[in-house]
Amino acid sequence: MSGEDGRASILRHAARIGHLELGPGAEFDLIRELFSQLADGARGAGGDCAVLEVPADAKLLLSVDTSVENVHFRRSWIAPREIGYRATAAALSDLAAAGATPIAILLAVSAPPAWLGDLPAVAAGVGAAARDAGTVVVGGDTTAGRDLTLTLAVAGASEHPLSRAGARPGDHVYVSGRLGGPAAAVRAWTGGAEPDAATRERFAHPVPRLREGRWLAAHGATSAIDVSDGLVADLRHLAAASAVSLSIDLDRVPRWPGTTVIEAASGGEEYELAVTAGKHFDVAAFEREFGVPLAHVGEVVAGGAGVEARASGVRVAPIPGYNHFSASPPLAPEGRDIEPR
Repeated sequence: MSGEDGRASILRHAARIGHLELGPGAEFDLIRELFSQLADGARGAGGDCAVLEVPADAKLLLSVDTSVENVHFRRSWIAPREIGYRATAAALSDLAAAGATPIAILLAVSAPPAWLGDLPAVAAGVGAAARDAGTVVVGGDTTAGRDLTLTLAVAGASEHPLSRAGARPGDHVYVSGRLGGPAAAVRAWTGGAEPDAATRERFAHPVPRLREGRWLAAHGATSAIDVSDGLVADLRHLAAASAVSLSIDLDRVPRWPGTTVIEAASGGEEYELAVTAGKHFDVAAFEREFGVPLAHVGEVVAGGAGVEARASGVRVAPIPGYNHFSASPPLAPEGRDIEPR
């Protein structure tokens, strides 16, 4: 079965039924309002479990991602709808790295009373991201919490999913897009400035590379990971999973305007794809298809399980990635000193 035929088969099997009726109560009134804002981005919600069908020739892929106020965003930076969209795109990016077609999303919301009036707008953003990805929200959960927290579980399907474990010595390393934009936006906000419109959009409206991921899987990519915690940090995970080493030339990494080599290599929440593939991989065909750069940034070598990065021909010190449990988190409550992500 061809890639497009397989995708069509997967989509035909996606859940497309109406919502179940909910009983009375203030919490269920809120859920009904969230459903209404999800609009065509939701189907079949309202029960304790969602029922999905996956074609017999496809594998089911599952991932979960959490977006937390003052860790991943600040309320003063982006609008509620953008918060919902951004959180959903981040979760879907894991399916993009696997070359999968999304078939369903589960949304869990934890929120303090001060957020209740804005939750419908958050849900509208989730629904918009789901529709853009060609999928639906099929259920979820709501609860009270100190800060707004969105947890999204995503389900996808693929006949031949990519993983982090397939890189082979002799492969090239590629990365999509231009890196450093989200870090530049955070740097502006934390410095008391407003990022320019394009840089703000890069942070507030990331694009999960779903179509690109399926194309890469169909055209010979051997492994992949999405760039969420920084390019070099995420490539370390790929190297470890594949039991290989990667030699990366940071000067080849396409950079967002005004960002440094190190910012491009360490900035998180890019949601671009880092992949490995054979030497004769058709980069030009990818760029013609999607209008997105795909840069050859390094090589896969035998032995070890790490990443050696160089800039201007000089080996650079290990570049840290984002650590959720570090002593100084990158986003902190208003008024505290923080480090840019």
